[in-house]
Amino acid sequence: MSTYSGGNPASGGSPATGGGTASGGPLARTPVSGGGLRQAVGDSLIVARRNLIRMVRIPEVLIFALVQPVMFVVLFSYVFGGSISVPGFGLDAAGYREYLMAGIFAQTVTFATAGAGAGIAEDMHKGLIDRFRSLPMTRGAVMTGRTLADAVQTALTLVVLAVVAALVGWRFHEGVPKALLAFALLLLLGYAFTWIGALIGLIVRTPEAATSGGLIWLFPLTFISVAFVPSENMPSFLAHIAEWNPFSATVMACRELFGNLGPGYQAPDAWPMQHPVLASVLYSVLIIVVFRTLAVRKYRSAAV
Repeated sequence: MSTYSGGNPASGGSPATGGGTASGGPLARTPVSGGGLRQAVGDSLIVARRNLIRMVRIPEVLIFALVQPVMFVVLFSYVFGGSISVPGFGLDAAGYREYLMAGIFAQTVTFATAGAGAGIAEDMHKGLIDRFRSLPMTRGAVMTGRTLADAVQTALTLVVLAVVAALVGWRFHEGVPKALLAFALLLLLGYAFTWIGALIGLIVRTPEAATSGGLIWLFPLTFISVAFVPSENMPSFLAHIAEWNPFSATVMACRELFGNLGPGYQAPDAWPMQHPVLASVLYSVLIIVVFRTLAVRKYRSAAV
């Protein structure tokens, strides 16, 4: 940890006043560009705690985040159920709900991207990020803390969504350990996508632009996939895109782990569809590595 005296960042004290060296001269306080792993983790958890406290104090943020996925569950289950034929279930409405829920879960965690981007853009707009930059903390902590807090919110949303899904007839059939693994893959995908949202939030100038920029690319990503309809029903060129879509890999992995694939289901020949669990992990880790690097680099360049 960097050593300084005077203002305490956790209590809101100013880092630019008070304190001094042993000889009585002023002590310069500059942001830490490096720092050890212990400091990076500690700083990230402090920022995450700040965002979680904010979420508790403004509960409507979480409430509104729950409304959309619940609506999707009800609408898709009862409006499209029985109208869309899926492998192994045909036109059976109950079978479609089994098929659907992995897609709704995955869509919910990826749509958290827009909220992450808007939150960071709002902090930038209000000058809070400039405040963080003045503190002796590791550069990546602000972004990491924010994405960790978003991951906690996503986990809470998934819990509520799973309860709603159970109420409309969804069940998992492969045991609790595999179901927990499926939810872990969903959270990993959601965490990966929040880094995309973080980068968007740093690039745009307003929270409104971050919300729009965070959603506009998500709709083709989620709908050109195997989330709501099988790729066999798509034109061949769209089917290839859907089968290699990172979003599709997580959806298929969850269906496999939940036991929500129909009797006699044969997965498409694409490698991610044949090995969805491994593909889901690889895609998510790759997205985290790439977009975390870009987001932290953007944060550093903006701090100059």
